Amino acid sequence: MKIISMIPARYSASRFPAKLMQNLAGKTVILRTYEATVATNLFDDVYVVTDSDIIFNEIVSNGGKAIMSKLEHQSGSDRIAEAVADLDVDIVVNVQGDEPFTERESLSKVLEVFKDDYNKEIDLASLMVEIHDWDEISNPNTVKVIVDQNNFALYFSRSPIPFPRDKEAGARYFKHKGIYAFRKQALLDFYKLPMQFLEATEKIECIRYLEYGKKIKMVETTIEGVEIDTPEDLERAKRLWK
Repeated sequence: MKIISMIPARYSASRFPAKLMQNLAGKTVILRTYEATVATNLFDDVYVVTDSDIIFNEIVSNGGKAIMSKLEHQSGSDRIAEAVADLDVDIVVNVQGDEPFTERESLSKVLEVFKDDYNKEIDLASLMVEIHDWDEISNPNTVKVIVDQNNFALYFSRSPIPFPRDKEAGARYFKHKGIYAFRKQALLDFYKLPMQFLEATEKIECIRYLEYGKKIKMVETTIEGVEIDTPEDLERAKRLWK
């Protein structure tokens, strides 16, 4: 089974422009993410996929592998699908460019899902971390996920889900970590399927898979790391790096 990682990377970002080129302990965020992904030793190849000459040159000039997108894309999955269309691969792992603390343990758990999926029922797998702080649970920048008894995703939302009408019912809340592992065909299917209103409303790309009946297996991890979405996240990452 050939497994590669693709790191989609846009230069512009609505909440934190040029965040991937910010300095994190002497290297840019995108280079830190690329090097952390390579260091897991889980992949046959690792690429950054970008529409930015600045990011492309940052990776290539530091000895990494990068691919320039040919088309404009609305999501990271679309960008990756274009890049892998002609590659001979089985599993594609999407690591977000703002995840410099990417580590082996969590990625290994995601990949194990496919090794045990003999009937190829799982289209993609992703990670979730239990969260307890209500400020984080109610924060729209934190994407939440609810799952069924077998840990297949039922829905993703920026709202608190489930809504705690009965606070004594024992609900658990999970944050979705932005790492996906796709079967190549599921990724190519995503690229061809038009966006529907739920994805467009929430601005969460993996909802498209659910809307079209794809199966997403969620894997629980306790390792949260730091996703750099804001300047405050970057400062927190710098403290954590030390």
